[in-house]
Amino acid sequence: MEPKSLIQIISEQEFLNIVQEPSQLFFTASIDFSNIVEAESEVSRKMYSRLMQESEYLESVLDEHGARENKAWSFFSEYIACIRNLAIAAFYIKHILDRYPYYKLKESIEIKDEFHTAATRTLKFINRSILNLKDEVIRTGKLNGLEIISDRGSDDEFFKIESNKRLPKNIMDDEVKEERERAIDLCQKYRKIAKMIDDAKIDKSDNVENFRTLIPAKLDEKIVRMFKEHIHSVQSEYDTYVKNTSLEKDNEDLGNFRGYVSMPLHLLEVVLWLCHFYERHEDDIRHGECKQNISRMVNKDELLGHIVNFGFHFSKHFLREGDKIAIAILAELVKNIRVEVNVPQPLGFHARPSTYISLIARQYDGELHMLVAGEKYNAKSVMSLLQAGGAIADKGFKTVEFEGPQQAIEDVKILAQYNYCEEGEFPRKLSYLKPEGV
Repeated sequence: MEPKSLIQIISEQEFLNIVQEPSQLFFTASIDFSNIVEAESEVSRKMYSRLMQESEYLESVLDEHGARENKAWSFFSEYIACIRNLAIAAFYIKHILDRYPYYKLKESIEIKDEFHTAATRTLKFINRSILNLKDEVIRTGKLNGLEIISDRGSDDEFFKIESNKRLPKNIMDDEVKEERERAIDLCQKYRKIAKMIDDAKIDKSDNVENFRTLIPAKLDEKIVRMFKEHIHSVQSEYDTYVKNTSLEKDNEDLGNFRGYVSMPLHLLEVVLWLCHFYERHEDDIRHGECKQNISRMVNKDELLGHIVNFGFHFSKHFLREGDKIAIAILAELVKNIRVEVNVPQPLGFHARPSTYISLIARQYDGELHMLVAGEKYNAKSVMSLLQAGGAIADKGFKTVEFEGPQQAIEDVKILAQYNYCEEGEFPRKLSYLKPEGV
């Protein structure tokens, strides 16, 4: 006896009864949204959140019943997904604008004005695009038999007002073990992310064709998500180990630094969702009648411009400025220490161990030096280390001193314990020294 399928095929009329209620919740929210935008009033985060919530709920009902694979409901489903994606991007922009005064950013009035103008312009574009999509949702919904009361909102003022009230800041300073080392570590991580994004070589442009060569070839949802997760890791570590500590209280730069973590994080959230929208819904990548309709409602050239010239451009700007603060923090927190270690056996500081020492020196902020007979040799330079190796060999020294930041010194100690990996064995802590293919 064959098992019966758990999937029950229902008629489109039956589905109409199922989807009517979640659709009406969405339409009520979208009408409230339309009224606010058309009155040229400011849309609150609460309103964007409500639009996100109702579109997500409706989308889940549609997906649960296979609407995307149904000829009558596929377009409707696609438009709802578009609205959800754009509402999320708009929410993050509004969040940034609302939180901007609290981020303690050291920006000039010119940069502040430029950023706010670009953010407002992007929000207006998204709002207009959502309204265009909403009208198409209503049209396709009516064709499918949905009962739509398009002239009735909720009359709920809660979603129209943004609260600006805050509790007094009176939390006691937390004691966190090794808070200095944690702060050093997250600053170093931040600097690597800033360099990674700067190295992407994606710059502001007025040439639409440039955008099409960048997205998705050099900047897509996957890449942006990777950038975002790296920054989110720094923010999470900061809030766990540094926020509300005595170290943060005593170091003004640390308090300012947190804002330069949040700004690029939220801006990359915007870039992520706009990239997702473009890759998922725009007709340059996915062809078809529905994609062409969406392209007419959401101008893809404008969309790409906002991704590059607003989201990514300012992400990179705030990361660069944050990098300057990270350097200042490290200069204050990083303390140099000395250690005496054995000379590599049996050949001393020839090319291979000198290269490993150089890589350690470049891995961390601060200056690492080898000390030989009162002379300092720059450990970032392989040539300088080879010269030092010659002096060590001439004098017959069996040990040598290094001076530099604690993290670098710790790695030098491990390297020396493993005889500078002369046998090709690399401890996990020093895996970054391992040549490719080894």
